Amino acid sequence: MPSESADVRVWLVERDYDNRDLIILTYATPDGTRTFRKELAVQAVDLDTVTAAKDVSPDDLATVEDPDVRDRYADEAARMVEEHDPDETI
Repeated sequence: MPSESADVRVWLVERDYDNRDLIILTYATPDGTRTFRKELAVQAVDLDTVTAAKDVSPDDLATVEDPDVRDRYADEAARMVEEHDPDETI
């Protein structure tokens, strides 16, 4: 049965790199409790625009267990909301 939940807006809160030449983008809900991760090859970053926010299915969100990480993500999401339009390239 398809999900009837509307997409959830998440904001870019972290950009990291790994040893496989991937950029790992972490987007979080404004309260920092849920995240969406996206991995991009370094070479593909120009092709796949990184924006301040994304609208994703609730089914694609993971729960943030660590309260310190939740607080950090909430703070960063609030800063992004204040400083950037959702579709702005970051």
